[in-house]
Amino acid sequence: MPKLTIHFSESAVTDLEALKRWYSEQGVPDVGDRFITEIMGRVEVLYDHPDMGRVVPEFDQPFLREILHPPFRIVYLREPNKVQVIRVWRSERLRRLPAHMEET
Repeated sequence: MPKLTIHFSESAVTDLEALKRWYSEQGVPDVGDRFITEIMGRVEVLYDHPDMGRVVPEFDQPFLREILHPPFRIVYLREPNKVQVIRVWRSERLRRLPAHMEET
């Protein structure tokens, strides 16, 4: 069986950069760094357990899953040999997919 790969979409990278910037602007850059480290650790678990996340309730699509890491939701697209992290949302944010995903 081919090894599973994990990729981050541009929207997920932008989310992580915004998270880091926000905590830095609040004067607690260490909190942002800790969250990013924790989020990356949660994503790494997907190498061995790619289906561990629940189906995102708002979209109810079996290939669109999320891992909860309060106050964040790590949303990913599950493909046969690939996981693509597409968003890292704050839990209270309005849920919206990247434009290229909304058309599918």
